[in-house]
Amino acid sequence: MAKLIKQNNNLLKNVGIIMDGNGRWALKNSFKVSEGHKRGVNVVRKIVEESVKQEIKSLTLYAFSSENWKRPKTEINAIKKLIINAIDDQSQELKEQKVKLRFFGDIENFGEKIVNKISKVESETNCKNSRLDLNVALGYGGQQDIIEIVRNISNQILSKKLKAKDIDKKTIEKFSMVPVGDIDLLIRTGGDKRVSNFLLFQIAYAEIMFIDKFWPDFSVEDYKNCLHSFKKASRRFGKRI
Repeated sequence: MAKLIKQNNNLLKNVGIIMDGNGRWALKNSFKVSEGHKRGVNVVRKIVEESVKQEIKSLTLYAFSSENWKRPKTEINAIKKLIINAIDDQSQELKEQKVKLRFFGDIENFGEKIVNKISKVESETNCKNSRLDLNVALGYGGQQDIIEIVRNISNQILSKKLKAKDIDKKTIEKFSMVPVGDIDLLIRTGGDKRVSNFLLFQIAYAEIMFIDKFWPDFSVEDYKNCLHSFKKASRRFGKRI
């Protein structure tokens, strides 16, 4: 039985990962960029399996940002194809593991075929007693999410469905497209030390770990080391201990 990673006797609940470095890994190893993304999908499968073993409540992955639309069309088309293949290949495995899969972001821009695939797999993996909530960000940007939250709350106030004095953290979470609350641990591979517009509201008190490995090289052991490091962190939340 897997040894669980705990933080001060509390299970680590919500993990976010910026999966960076697929393209650079491919170029470094003389592959096409699309091959880097394929290798990255294999790593996702292993990290999802380990998250289930570690009894993580939710795993939120940054698969495609709103800024990634600036990439070459050939790469974007390869990513779209990979999304379809990954859903087809892994949906049954996710159901067997009781992993609830959800996508969020500007998904409509990925086209009708992908939208329909997503709708189908979300329905098929939707279960009340899921062992892991797997959230995948597609066409997502944290700043745009905040802008939409402000717009929606403003409309609620103008229509007198909400009073400004009643706005709190739960209100923000209600109107956010992100299907998870506070992130406990944020991991970024690829060597860059920035959050790149990911979960800006949700990572307020997250422990952030930057890993000097490209995503295709990120191993289960690396992941477990991150969880162990989280265990050792002093989580004060502004308090003096």
